[in-house]
Amino acid sequence: MSQMPSNAPLMESKPGPAGWLPVWTRAVTQPNEQTFIEISEHPDAKSRTAFLWIFIAGTVAALIAGLIQALLVATGLGAQPVSGVEGLPTDFMPALVGGSLVATICGAPLYGVFSVIGFALGVSIIQWVAKLFGGAGTFDKMAYAIAAISVPVTLISMLLSPFNAVPYLNICTGLLLFGLGIYAIFLQVTAVKAVNRFGWGAALGSVFLPGIVVVVVCGCLFAVLFAVLGASFSEVFNQINQSLQSVP
Repeated sequence: MSQMPSNAPLMESKPGPAGWLPVWTRAVTQPNEQTFIEISEHPDAKSRTAFLWIFIAGTVAALIAGLIQALLVATGLGAQPVSGVEGLPTDFMPALVGGSLVATICGAPLYGVFSVIGFALGVSIIQWVAKLFGGAGTFDKMAYAIAAISVPVTLISMLLSPFNAVPYLNICTGLLLFGLGIYAIFLQVTAVKAVNRFGWGAALGSVFLPGIVVVVVCGCLFAVLFAVLGASFSEVFNQINQSLQSVP
């Protein structure tokens, strides 16, 4: 007996573009399932490539942010006062700026490493939840697709961040960054759906369910901690009150 043809659109899984710039450009400018299917099916779609991208993006972002902060400290524009620095001679300013630059240069690679760790953990949780929903993807493909989104978004945010120090212009920058964040979430949901070959509901659940679980667990832990501390504080106050009442 012949099977009825499916009405679902058939998507080819031909290899996508090669090279970091074509992959990043296509990921953020062609937001559809076919884009991420082809990107994730490329032979270069490996987690180590994704980790390298995330490390470079995190390191560069930390460097740029540190350099901007050092510049603001040097010029006095938008910098917060440093505790204990008021009243110091102006000769101390070069040392302060130099120390900020050294800390930035030394700390940027460390920030890149932590970015990779956080990225790997996040992708692992998303793909694990996707597997629970019946997803057919792999960690390598998922990491490669998400990195192709995260890296250009990070770099664009890095280019917009200096404008946050400009009064009034920072309002427009904030709106742009907010819109960019929403767009990045949409791209991630699309990538999860494409890589795992399931529906929008499962893709949304894979992306948002881990965050919801974390919020609920943290809320429960906070409630328990508050209840325990509240009971302890109540007992202490009762003892203090009884002591005061016993004093003649």
